[in-house]
Amino acid sequence: MATEQQQQQQRRRQRHSAPRRAPPCVCLRYTACTWPCSSLVSGDVDGNFNQLFKRVANVNSKNGPFSMLLCVGNFFGQDNSQWLPYKRGEAKVPVPTYILGPSSEDRASNYPDMKGCELCENVIYLGPNGIYPSSSGLKMVYLSGKEAAGHAKSASTFTFDDISSLETQATAKPAIDILLTSQWPNAVCNYAKKPEGCDPQSSGSSMISRLAFKLRPRYHFCGTEGTYYERLPYRNHKVLLEPPRHVTRFIGLAKVGNPEKQKWLYAFNITPMSKCESTELVKQPPDVTECPFSDSNIARPPKQSSGKNTGGVQFFYDMDAKTGDDRGQKRKGGGGEGGERKRLPPKPTGPCWFCLASPEVEKHLVVSVGDYTYLALAKGGLVSEHLLILPITHFQSTPDLDDDCLQEIEKFKRALKAMFKKKGKRAVFFERNYRSQHLQIQVVPVSDEAALHLMETFTNTAESSSIELDEIPKLSNISQIAPPGTPYFYAELPTGEKLFHRVKKNFPLQFGREVLASPPILNVTERIDWRECKMSKEEETDLRDRIREDFRPYDFTLEDDD
Repeated sequence: MATEQQQQQQRRRQRHSAPRRAPPCVCLRYTACTWPCSSLVSGDVDGNFNQLFKRVANVNSKNGPFSMLLCVGNFFGQDNSQWLPYKRGEAKVPVPTYILGPSSEDRASNYPDMKGCELCENVIYLGPNGIYPSSSGLKMVYLSGKEAAGHAKSASTFTFDDISSLETQATAKPAIDILLTSQWPNAVCNYAKKPEGCDPQSSGSSMISRLAFKLRPRYHFCGTEGTYYERLPYRNHKVLLEPPRHVTRFIGLAKVGNPEKQKWLYAFNITPMSKCESTELVKQPPDVTECPFSDSNIARPPKQSSGKNTGGVQFFYDMDAKTGDDRGQKRKGGGGEGGERKRLPPKPTGPCWFCLASPEVEKHLVVSVGDYTYLALAKGGLVSEHLLILPITHFQSTPDLDDDCLQEIEKFKRALKAMFKKKGKRAVFFERNYRSQHLQIQVVPVSDEAALHLMETFTNTAESSSIELDEIPKLSNISQIAPPGTPYFYAELPTGEKLFHRVKKNFPLQFGREVLASPPILNVTERIDWRECKMSKEEETDLRDRIREDFRPYDFTLEDDD
């Protein structure tokens, strides 16, 4: 009998020690949904990275696996000394982590790109606001910062234009599963018990009340208040007047490591709404309340529009964002007062294997990450040091790039030329903007001797394939020759020549590889098709590590860490 009691006590301790999961969505209780996604959410980290990731790793090993960690509130704090090991890759982040932007101006300097970026391996800053295109089918809307006091917007605030833009985007994607905001909605406590230690009515935002009211997310997570509060679920329809809809669960999370030991880590299972049977999805739990939001307590559109666009260009391009204003960052072409409007990159037509924040990207191939571009090992390379230079965000070709990306690509090119020169090799760069979605600048090293035969080999191979290959002036660039949207092939030879072909139809996709694999250059004709050159993930990781070490003396992205 004593043994059984001890076992019961142990089970109770285990239940209390694990982060509590949200009450499962109604749809998860039935066979209608087959893709539950286990996720974690944390409150304000405030620089307590070691405590956060240690706890997450422990929970993931005992109760996981979890697909992602979402962080609301301030990720960085006054003391960020624990961050450097993660940034340098010396410490590992256990699960893919997605964070919001700063909620105060003094934290903005921790973000190298306020549009959104990867801060280190497995930590992604989502951006000011947008819709995250999860490969699992989840629709997640995010909004960083706090409500601006006036019309002026900063790196840590949002305005009504941002709310309006999100509403517009969500109209095309009505099934919103998750809403992430740092600030609380001001009216969230109507028809429910008030939280202890904070007053959302005075510190919350009527704009976020509007966003929650209009988007009707299934889960809404917030931070910044330093208090844990799980509201009773509320309905999103008027009883007897409207057809039933799913309920919303609101959760406010405390700060990581808070002395009061309030809950700051939350675990929940969710199946994408698009995968749920509607009859099960709209079933109402017994403790459901009326919706706390109404037209009388949410923000209304300003009577007069300033005519200025205040939205920021987004890291995830599900967002039809407006051009950004100057937020005090060291960025060029920010579209400030009197500046030219930036052309937004095109949206990917499907899952992109090269957008660095995409779940599909193979991050074990990444060698170095800059502010706007990154360097990666080519899959199925012609040679072991066959590399790719790619933009972090989605751009289809070089003419689509902004000045920041172009300048950083040139930095990578100079660094790679220096590295290969030390090894007695020369770098060939080529790009194919034809039947490709994301810009890939191929980098292939060849011997000094082979470099002398490149021009002739390119010309002969082009003639045999009836390809008109033109040499363009050495001081010109591809953006002057090919307007955005033009299909083309382009190569830069180590002897200075620049070759260009405007693709019309039936262009051989492996043309660049075919030239370099030929006997006069690399003599590896069996490697023309990259699919015939695959390696295991372990082999690719080992090769990536060797190249990363060779590139380290030339890697300009490490300068800020020294």
